[in-house]
Amino acid sequence: MTIHTVTIEDDGSSYRCSDSLTLLEGMESLGKKGIPVGCRGGGCGVCKVQVLSGSYTKRVMSREHVSESDEAQGCVLACRVRPNSSIGLRVIGAMKKNVCRAVEPSGVPSLST
Repeated sequence: MTIHTVTIEDDGSSYRCSDSLTLLEGMESLGKKGIPVGCRGGGCGVCKVQVLSGSYTKRVMSREHVSESDEAQGCVLACRVRPNSSIGLRVIGAMKKNVCRAVEPSGVPSLST
């Protein structure tokens, strides 16, 4: 396992990500924000980023969200990409906050009456 630095060029923030995690998993595991979070499985396209520098391994991505032309320009879904080196990326679109809903941990009583 190798650790790489991922830099989000939009705001200059960075985090460390193992090559065994996707860019999105690495960010979330450290409690960081920057890349929007959606379904985490490639189906929604919310975590679309453009890789500006570095190398990566990618899994199959929906052509509904990433066209062949997009992919040729480094546009990928962060939930489908693992770093092979340090990565510099730019978040695509205006949405730059988490969009996932909060989930109560199991076994914790609800505060609702």
